[in-house]
Amino acid sequence: MTEVSTERSDIAAKATALAELHAAPEILQVVNVWDVITAKTIADPPGTRALATASHSIAASLGYEDGENIPVEEMITAVGRIAAATSLPVSADLEAGYGDPEDTVRRAIGVGIVGANIEDRMRPLADAVAQMEAALRAGQSEGLDFVLNARTDAFVLAGDRDPAEVLADAVERGKAFLDIGATNVFVPGLLDEHAVSTLVDAFGPRRLSVINVPGSLAPARLQELGVARISYGPWTQRVALTALANSARELLAGGTLPEETLPLN
Repeated sequence: MTEVSTERSDIAAKATALAELHAAPEILQVVNVWDVITAKTIADPPGTRALATASHSIAASLGYEDGENIPVEEMITAVGRIAAATSLPVSADLEAGYGDPEDTVRRAIGVGIVGANIEDRMRPLADAVAQMEAALRAGQSEGLDFVLNARTDAFVLAGDRDPAEVLADAVERGKAFLDIGATNVFVPGLLDEHAVSTLVDAFGPRRLSVINVPGSLAPARLQELGVARISYGPWTQRVALTALANSARELLAGGTLPEETLPLN
């Protein structure tokens, strides 16, 4: 077997493994990473079964504002380095696809990515469905069980709208994305138990993906409710930066490094 065919076989196996993790009874938790050292650090704990990147965190680490301000070439390079740093399957946050979801996903697959978030940004539903179809075509053309974590921003962009209308929008959009073959529907936001239960009932068990933020339902309860996946988005970077700022204050005040500090790799 040639090196290229071995690499393709490895990517295909990782894609299938990631798809199976989303369908498994045990909820999948992905602790988001943004560079090689965070990928290696998070891959190490025994409970880690897959990695996911956070676009906001990658952009911030390179000096860009969130929202596709980072050039797509830099994003693809960043997620490719992360994929190359681990033997685990990696899902990438590719925002709204940088103007061409099919090409962006295909390029991500080319650097070892086997799943992706694509945002709808509450565009008209037909346009949002077309976005997701384009992302799916890329995975299909590469012959992979590519995991599309189709994101609806119904809650993120809700503003002061009636919560019942917002939830109805999330249901409508999520069902439309599942109908065309999305693996999961990602509904970020601070969701209460009623919202989670409504979404799981609408999509089916193990089809809803959520983000956990301060105040979110506990992972054990989300698993009981039938959620497939929990991610943490940019919050993991905020945790790291909070620890860094606290350490700096301690050191500058005459303190010492904590004894439990991880050794250098």
